[in-house]
Amino acid sequence: MAHNIAIVGFGLVGRLAALQLSKHHNVTVFEAGDEQGLLSAGKVAAAMLAPLAESALCDTDLALLGLDSIKRWPHIISELNADVFFQQRGSLAVAHAQDCADLDSFIQRIKPLKGHTYQHLMLHDIANLEPELAGRFNRGVYLPCEGQIDNQAFYQASYKTLLKRQVKFAFKQKVTIKHGEINNRPFKFIIDCRGLGAKGDKPLRGVRGEVARVYAPEVNLTRPVRLMHPRYPLYIAPKPNNEFVIGATEIESHDSEPVTVRSTLELLSAAYSVHTGFAEARLINMQVGLRPAFSDNRPCINQAGNVISINGLYRHGYLLAPSLVADAVARIE
Repeated sequence: MAHNIAIVGFGLVGRLAALQLSKHHNVTVFEAGDEQGLLSAGKVAAAMLAPLAESALCDTDLALLGLDSIKRWPHIISELNADVFFQQRGSLAVAHAQDCADLDSFIQRIKPLKGHTYQHLMLHDIANLEPELAGRFNRGVYLPCEGQIDNQAFYQASYKTLLKRQVKFAFKQKVTIKHGEINNRPFKFIIDCRGLGAKGDKPLRGVRGEVARVYAPEVNLTRPVRLMHPRYPLYIAPKPNNEFVIGATEIESHDSEPVTVRSTLELLSAAYSVHTGFAEARLINMQVGLRPAFSDNRPCINQAGNVISINGLYRHGYLLAPSLVADAVARIE
């Protein structure tokens, strides 16, 4: 039986919920921003799928949930009306000689996940995996189960697909969810995917992520690379057409102001220390995203009557969202 369902928030979680529910139900999406998704942390993210790397910091059950989500992504992408880059060739973590203690600490904290584990790398192993890093690092670790997608292509393709399915959109719309209704309008179910937009109702904090997107035709890395760094781990994620996303894992701040000069210099200097080809890269943009997190950094699905809330994905948005959305949708279907 088809229901009238409202989805509040059109970020990553809202898009995945709309894609799943619109196959069988009448869906209306409410979004405080516009169709470009500029307010969404998922639009800024590197969209890495890294359960082993994240297991160094998160609970085992969340890392296992990430493994489940990776299996779901190819099917999600196959149903879209456009090609979206998806890759599962593993990821590589390296460190300069002076930071090898940070690499050792990272390795010690990685949890084995259902037979998935890491592989120690030496100089020649790194060269075999990423020839353009030959001779640059003496030690590293390979995480073979990991992957990534092109988040910007996903945002575009998901919107086009939902339009074709005749999903209704209300952009730049302020929403009040009260008594199981939206702005006094009844729906059979309401899926609340507002992220930090729900901060007034939930004990959320923002975790700042800063990324640079560059065009680097002289760089040919084939998988995400993490660089152990004294201040914060840094990642470089290759995207189609010689574009790369360079970012810091997290900064504990609710500040949504533009990236500082200091952060810009640190991000780009660290990328150059990984591969000198970044010296001639063209800077496409520098962006900031605020990711919603609860105090324990664990996501939460709550249901109160006909309102189902999905929030608190922290820095694990692309890693956990498919499985969390599937759990929430199962409560309807």
